[in-house]
Amino acid sequence: MRILHTMLRVRNLDKSIAFYTQVLGMSLLRQKEYPQGEFTLAFLGYGPESEHPALELTYNWGKYEYEIGTGFGHLAINVEDVYVAVSKAKAQGAKVVREAGPMSAGTTIVGFLQDPDGYEIELLSKTFE
Repeated sequence: MRILHTMLRVRNLDKSIAFYTQVLGMSLLRQKEYPQGEFTLAFLGYGPESEHPALELTYNWGKYEYEIGTGFGHLAINVEDVYVAVSKAKAQGAKVVREAGPMSAGTTIVGFLQDPDGYEIELLSKTFE
């Protein structure tokens, strides 16, 4: 078994695709409209879905507001250098909700961005032991 994808509902699909591709360096893997269901799906990621998990963005036509809720925390993206990644994201107009620096309960360097819909993205450079 493996994780295939994580789905987020978005208000503006083009704006969200731009954020994930331009700011976070993902590729648009596939996109399809479902007129009968009045929604569009876009799958993004860092490699083929056959080998890597993807992010599914769902745009329900005409739906412009969602509540993120208290159960969702964040998506985590591994980067080479958190300080550089946060700086580049900020230069591209991304909203930084926590500057790069050590996490409060340890030494891991983290930074947090917010995507166009308010979902938080944690950037961290971490080796897995």
